[in-house]
Amino acid sequence: MQDPQPEPCLFGYWRSSAAYRVRIALNLKRITAEQVPVQLQEGKQKSADYRLLNPAGLVPLWREPDGFTLAQSLAIIEYLDEKFPDPPLLPGDLKHKARCREIAYAIACDIHPVNNLRVLDKLTADYNAGKEARAAWMRHWIATGFDAIETRLAETAGLHSVGERISLADICLVPQVYNARRAGLDLAPYPRIIAADTEARKLPAFVAAAPEAQPDAP
Repeated sequence: MQDPQPEPCLFGYWRSSAAYRVRIALNLKRITAEQVPVQLQEGKQKSADYRLLNPAGLVPLWREPDGFTLAQSLAIIEYLDEKFPDPPLLPGDLKHKARCREIAYAIACDIHPVNNLRVLDKLTADYNAGKEARAAWMRHWIATGFDAIETRLAETAGLHSVGERISLADICLVPQVYNARRAGLDLAPYPRIIAADTEARKLPAFVAAAPEAQPDAP
């Protein structure tokens, strides 16, 4: 009998919203991968060994048995979507596909980077920002992004963010709503966002990807 093929690995952290996105995509596509925790609070992402795999020193990182590695959550998700096209993570209609990307990129490119751990740590190091100041900073930038996304969902939302099927927009939205709750943002002004988040989190792929369900969660 042949030995089982080695699994790919996802290097992540239980509360990283970027790693959360990739976990959702893996679950939706039923791709099995070994979860390799990288303890961000301990600075393990800055270690020399880890930087050999990911020079950016961030999570997530995807590694395949042949040694291929890929960083950046959206690059990983798009790679997986092309390699394993069923189920698709983007709508078939060209304009719906563009709107889906718009929502995903608004989160991954505009909201998330300014609220990343290294940015918050820099605020503390340079400006003595305490816990509440860090949370206020997060609330400001999440609200700025959510204002635009809530308006856009008036055009795109069905059962989910873009129409009736789960898409890349939901994969990005749910982790960002999780972060919004952590930061204490009042979500009452965002009923469409909350509706999309609620529907998505009913699905087993999202339940299994939740931060508290991860093996490195405290």
